[in-house]
Amino acid sequence: MTAMAQAADITVLATPGVREAYLELVPLFERASGNKVATTWAGTADVMKRMKAGEVFDAVILASNSLEELTDTGRLMAGSRADIARSLVGVAVRAGSPKPDISSPEALKRTLAAAKTIGISTGPSGVYLTGLFEKMGMLAELKPKFRTPPSGAAIGELIAKGEAEIGFQQVSELIHFPGIQFVGPLPAALQQTTVFAGGVHAGAREPDAARAFLKFLSAPEHAAVLQKHGLDLGTASPY
Repeated sequence: MTAMAQAADITVLATPGVREAYLELVPLFERASGNKVATTWAGTADVMKRMKAGEVFDAVILASNSLEELTDTGRLMAGSRADIARSLVGVAVRAGSPKPDISSPEALKRTLAAAKTIGISTGPSGVYLTGLFEKMGMLAELKPKFRTPPSGAAIGELIAKGEAEIGFQQVSELIHFPGIQFVGPLPAALQQTTVFAGGVHAGAREPDAARAFLKFLSAPEHAAVLQKHGLDLGTASPY
């Protein structure tokens, strides 16, 4: 009989956009594979900073455009990308507050103009919204209202504390947050889809186990888990 391979300890650096679904899927993977997963959470800006500083994890999960940048600069292995989930930008207000009208671009403009404070992140949704507000001709008017937490922090916390009257972040980061109510996604005409993808680090200690983990996360049979947490399946996996 051949000896069984030793279980691997997989280290992962990930952004919070996929956290709730990820935390549900990790125990399933650990039971199925015998491997253990240790996860460090950080906002996109911090992930990029840590990668550029030379930190090594077996796998990295973040928005696909940033993941491609890390691959292009040799920090992640070419060909290791797995698209895990797609997310829309959502809107939330404090629990018990009247739901604002965001049903159309014009309605959203009126809501933004009336808001006293606006929560916006430094992650993919915040970068997109800053550009969107500029295209809408509202950035100069809205920027003084912005309330931006540190990289990786939840906009929901600002909303729940009353520090932001209305806030924007990935739907997956808003729908379960306590003390707030999810209003809905941005109007379709203004929406942007973010693909969260994973890649294997060029210096990974457990590259094969990391590939298997990313393949597991991106498997079509996990669609229902993703949807429960405000996400959809990513695009086709390369595996």
